[in-house]
Amino acid sequence: MRAGVLSIAAFLCAVAGAEGESSPRPNILWITSEDNGPHLGCYGDAYATTPTLDGLAAKGCVYLNVWSSAPVCAPARTAIITGVYPPSLGAEHMRSLVPMPAPMRMFPQLLREAGYYCTNNSKEDYNLEKPGKVWDMSSAKAHWRNRRIGQPFFAVFNLGVTHESQIRKRPHQWKHDVARVRVPVYHPDTPEVRQDWAQYYDQLSEMDSIASQHLRELEEAGVADDTIVFYYGDNGPGMPRGKRSPCDSGLHVPLIVYLPPKWRNLAATDYASGGRSQRLIRFEDLAPTALSLAGIQPPGWMQGRTFLGPCEMPSPEYITGFRGRMDERYDLVRSIRNQRYVYVRNYMPHLPAGQHVAYMFETPTTRVWKQLFDQGKLAPPKTRFWEPKAPEELYDLKEDPDEVQNLADSPAHQDMLRHMRTVLRQRLLKDRDLGFLPEGEIHRRSQGSTPYDVGRDEGEYPMARILAMAEQASSLETSSETALTSALLEDADSAVRYWAAMGILMRGRTSVEAAEPALRQALKDPSPHVQIVAAEALARFGTAADLPVMLGLLIDRADVSRNGIYVSLPALNAIDALGGRAAGFRSAIAALPRTHPSVIQRMESSIPKILDAMLGNPR
Repeated sequence: MRAGVLSIAAFLCAVAGAEGESSPRPNILWITSEDNGPHLGCYGDAYATTPTLDGLAAKGCVYLNVWSSAPVCAPARTAIITGVYPPSLGAEHMRSLVPMPAPMRMFPQLLREAGYYCTNNSKEDYNLEKPGKVWDMSSAKAHWRNRRIGQPFFAVFNLGVTHESQIRKRPHQWKHDVARVRVPVYHPDTPEVRQDWAQYYDQLSEMDSIASQHLRELEEAGVADDTIVFYYGDNGPGMPRGKRSPCDSGLHVPLIVYLPPKWRNLAATDYASGGRSQRLIRFEDLAPTALSLAGIQPPGWMQGRTFLGPCEMPSPEYITGFRGRMDERYDLVRSIRNQRYVYVRNYMPHLPAGQHVAYMFETPTTRVWKQLFDQGKLAPPKTRFWEPKAPEELYDLKEDPDEVQNLADSPAHQDMLRHMRTVLRQRLLKDRDLGFLPEGEIHRRSQGSTPYDVGRDEGEYPMARILAMAEQASSLETSSETALTSALLEDADSAVRYWAAMGILMRGRTSVEAAEPALRQALKDPSPHVQIVAAEALARFGTAADLPVMLGLLIDRADVSRNGIYVSLPALNAIDALGGRAAGFRSAIAALPRTHPSVIQRMESSIPKILDAMLGNPR
């Protein structure tokens, strides 16, 4: 049945594309805002003051279940611009840069080929090298007004006034009553937290006012009746445990779409003026939907699902999210949700959700929250952000919208846990998620090719075997220790050996002591990533005599001038994990180079940030 629906949709979309030369086509305006969840009046938030967007929602459709795919801007925007799951492209890590495979292109290129004038004002921030000219204009001066007379336009206006950096900007005169703000149960209720949340709502009101100017421009130019309008946020709120969190709190964003009466024929089955759609949407869906509205058949390599226009596809049962490296800190988390439940799989559960990302620690809420935790003044669930993670998390959004009651151990929810776990595994394998390779291995294996192509080469990326070892390693089950040691000693693939070493490290002292011979052998592994994990394990849980030897190896690997950033950065993270045990090596750490010409510009601040954190000189 589904194949039949899709074939009909493809036929209708092809017809629409064929008629595009002689038939008028809609203009499409996207208004985006940074770092905010659905904290708008039209989403039922009585504290919010957002009359413009509430008015847009009254005549358009509000989508209630939208995920940004990634809880931070660059990978989220990578999903938008390609219609492809970023880990399939090797582009999940914050401010990474990888090539796109042929014949993939960024979707504005397809719109331009169809005659659209495409502008972006003005943030791009993709984790991908651009495959040629993407926009007709992309700058602070870009505007749809500059098109040829009669030319349809696709225009993006990105509103940065809600960005994380703006909710902590002081001095500030609060317009929303600080005493009335709702503090999520995972945050401590302090003046700093209340002020940050109230300022977040102030910035949403300012953003709403700017959005009204863009809508007014359409009216004044006489093109409002010809223009489809989208409004959406680019990831969750710029508060700790919002932005960067792969839970609903960091991925859930607002989306409002308005179809003028002239273009109501492009409405989907769940679209209604003034309506509210329960459809599950992720950011990969935006690109094919824009193409569908323009009468263009989305290419087969796009993984997103169209939700408007003649190419509309059925609503999915699940949507997925992910977290990789966040600036200078590594992590690997995958999440999935249906209409009610969120399942989170932590492949590095020994790392807290609240790793010291320097940029996040500029927010007063982050600093006071961590200070109270360090002082022992908090109780669960307020402590969990700073503690090691559970391997699996399951949350009921209906009963627990703040996601603090982990149901993974609930007897009543074991069937749902197993089901969500299975669905996530199937999605990862289907999408050929490259995140299970160390970042350096993504680049090494794709030399002369692209990560996407490598991901589909079973010889280069035996994903099922690597994923199975990552699952076994991160389960923390003691019954897996023998298998981990055997894999570390014997497996031919360095990524399997890497996860075996990680599994031993994550289990702590007893496992490290039991696997000591294998870890010592791994210090000579051909892969520096395996070496680094083995050295960290022996430095943390080995003998006193091991410490200087292991730190010597880690400091050597942390030298970016000799090893490149994809080896240097994980080595620095390993040294930082040693805490006070590395204090005697402060001079050697301080002498490490902070940059090198080989480091891409997007990642230049990563090494200085982690060195400053280790040396007590946070920015």
